[in-house]
Amino acid sequence: MKFTKMQGLGNDYVYVNCFSEEVKDPSGLAKKISDRHFGVGADGLILICPSKKADFEMKMYNADGSRGEMCGNGIRCVAKYVYDYGLTDKTHISIETLAGIKYLDLTVEEKKVVLVKVDMGNPILEPAKIPVKAEGESVIDAPIIVNGAEYKMTCISMGNPHAVVFWDGVDDMEIEKIGPSFETHERFPNRVNTEFVEVLDRKTVKMRVWERGSGETLACGTGACAVAVACILNGRTEDMVCVKLLGGDLLIRWDREKNIVYMTGPAEVVFDGEWNE
Repeated sequence: MKFTKMQGLGNDYVYVNCFSEEVKDPSGLAKKISDRHFGVGADGLILICPSKKADFEMKMYNADGSRGEMCGNGIRCVAKYVYDYGLTDKTHISIETLAGIKYLDLTVEEKKVVLVKVDMGNPILEPAKIPVKAEGESVIDAPIIVNGAEYKMTCISMGNPHAVVFWDGVDDMEIEKIGPSFETHERFPNRVNTEFVEVLDRKTVKMRVWERGSGETLACGTGACAVAVACILNGRTEDMVCVKLLGGDLLIRWDREKNIVYMTGPAEVVFDGEWNE
């Protein structure tokens, strides 16, 4: 099976072109191929498939084999793949995901995609739709007890669930100790991605993320979108935010009139390879 390893800000996945390859057990393959010692090494597996609703379909699997609804960094890489590898010549494309159809604008230089802007859709604030167990119409700066300590969280879905926690000194936090406890907390029926965020100024924040099913990753596109929305809802930033992740920067804008979040960032090919079991 031929594959391509790609990364968006260090959030790396193994990509398979299912126009020419067949993957019979994607969950099992995701666990094997993602292993950084015995496999290719990645945060998960993404299949690029035909779609009856859009130009392409993205099927995403986390490193533990679980199915993910959406991945912001992953979908930018899908856009680069389909253009760079000749599956399309369009610079405005649609991609079907479990979180709905997403629309992407490609910036091309010397016949290669260098930047991708993604219409990430509407942020979802209703607790039942995120999902998070909570009363009221939204969960903004709400208390949660984790490992015996109280934190304040803002919960948002960008097609997948996020809990955003403001935190001073994110560089020094022990995310591997607290991240799993948030991920599997009883208030999150489908588990949760948790972003720990330090506000640097009105236009810039720094974040670290614990992704459900993968642990800490260098970047999370949907997480960066959730962070920007959380910052704006809590009055901490302007409507356009530079989100600094371990793997690099994403520019996020929440158009509140249209209620659409836009994410702009890079995508890169690491290498092509062949997987033999």
